[in-house]
Amino acid sequence: MRSVADSETQAPGEPVGRVLGTADATPLQFWTAVTPGSYLQLDDVVVTKRELPDREPVTIAGVVTQVRARHEGAQFDSDVFAIADGTLPALVQEAAEITTTRVDPELYVPPSPGAVVHRAQGDARAAALHFDRMEKRIPMGTGRDGIPVYLNADFLDGSRGAHVSISGISGVATKTSFATFLLYSVFRSGVLGGDAVNAKALIFNVKGEDLLFLDHPNARLDEATTAAYAKLGLPATAFPDVRVYAPPRAGDSSGSPDVSSRLAGVDSFYWTLGEFCEKRLLPYVFADADDERQQYTMVVHSVTAHLARAAQSTDGGVVVEGTSLHSYPDLVDHIVEQLTDDETRNTWAGSAINIGTVNAFARRLIASKKDLARLIRGDLATRRPHAVNTAESAQVTVVDLHNLPDRAQRFVVGVTLKTEFERKEKAGTAKPLLFVVLDELNKYAPREGSSPIKEVLLDIAERGRSLGVILIGAQQTASEVERRIVTNSAIRVVGRLDPAEASRPEYGFLPPAQRQRALLAKPGTMFVNQPDIPVPLCLEFPFPAWATRVSEAGPAPSATLRSIVQSADPFAVVGGRPDDEIPF
Repeated sequence: MRSVADSETQAPGEPVGRVLGTADATPLQFWTAVTPGSYLQLDDVVVTKRELPDREPVTIAGVVTQVRARHEGAQFDSDVFAIADGTLPALVQEAAEITTTRVDPELYVPPSPGAVVHRAQGDARAAALHFDRMEKRIPMGTGRDGIPVYLNADFLDGSRGAHVSISGISGVATKTSFATFLLYSVFRSGVLGGDAVNAKALIFNVKGEDLLFLDHPNARLDEATTAAYAKLGLPATAFPDVRVYAPPRAGDSSGSPDVSSRLAGVDSFYWTLGEFCEKRLLPYVFADADDERQQYTMVVHSVTAHLARAAQSTDGGVVVEGTSLHSYPDLVDHIVEQLTDDETRNTWAGSAINIGTVNAFARRLIASKKDLARLIRGDLATRRPHAVNTAESAQVTVVDLHNLPDRAQRFVVGVTLKTEFERKEKAGTAKPLLFVVLDELNKYAPREGSSPIKEVLLDIAERGRSLGVILIGAQQTASEVERRIVTNSAIRVVGRLDPAEASRPEYGFLPPAQRQRALLAKPGTMFVNQPDIPVPLCLEFPFPAWATRVSEAGPAPSATLRSIVQSADPFAVVGGRPDDEIPF
């Protein structure tokens, strides 16, 4: 591995200025005067050298974090007009602030005023951004210079860190688009090697049906977008192996999936009454963060335990203490009846619970009948496949929630994550990796309060790395997400931000200029902070090669071609080389 000094010697790049002598230069930050006729823009990478007596030179590399221009020779604001007319002599001078990213060798001395500053290119640029130290690199997009920018896979796959936090305002920050592109890059760049075949992704679709066509090529794909993928070493294709789950239609006894735009390749998911009782899923009906503060949560846990003991499964329904129940509303009515009966209340809720607490529980349980009736079923055969199981599913599993009310969405997210996390715990190994993409994280894991879903997400954030469960969470406001989840995210990504949100301390990793730029960022522009690099990198990722709505969807790959892909050499599946492209 070559040092920064060696790289700079071989390819120093064009000289663009000299270290400024009128501003303090420190080992971690300095200013450079820009040579007339040249320019530096934000995010440019530069390198300079400090000569030392009796030692090898020190190479200091950094990223431009601010640029300014001024008239030298002007004293008053009005002088600008005289200078423009040529009646007052003055010189236009540009200067750029450089934030140091790497010092090699690690002798922290300031650059000398007057030292030549070069625009880093080739190996010098890679060394300045620590790309040369990344054993496994995931392409994320291109920098402002049009050259690929990489993510250190060690901080994503759990080797040295895990989890991604993506923030930005809705509709502009393209949070979900970046999350899916990052998944695509992980699976198709070859960084996982043979493990890519078995790695899985679980995506919760909460807005529209945009994520139901990941396995369809984008009909709007053009040559420029294809070239952008090729520059990153990726094929411009759709996801090759996708399975979509949707809830059953309300009032439909056949259990057909509730989707309108995708007519094929969608399976229904639901839970039987027996599974609801046996697996103790009742707490996830009360998944609001405020619920755990209430007294009736004691009733929730008592009733949950009683159902697990007393309920006996039949073909879809349950028998509870001799009473046959065939729907979720029937189960709710039976529970409420037992709780309001003086003779059975203590058996179900415990002797220390008063009637006011029982009534508070009953009101909320009754309110859940409309929202959860189509998800918790007693009219469908238990032998019919109906569970979301990533281990037995495709590489990418999409769970559609957009047609469900808020309470039902919380139930599905909580129960599905609990099931998948418990499955990984039983496996006891980090391989294969499971990537979980969840939007609106601030709704499921808010900063205040507690809930079953929040506890599962905290478990994933704190222990998921060792079990190979990687959370890719997206939210409009990171300031409203549980601190421990954000803190445990090794990778932090920011798109377009709201001005009030940008001022919050959760974005302290952004330099002041980048905070201001985040207010103006266009769709597709992201700022990515990773532990290897002290300055967040600004990048643009390419337009999705897969359909993001039904109007963009081209034909899906045939079953025959998909089976060929799944049985092929691992590196052919992940597209590790440009000549490994698979023509979806």
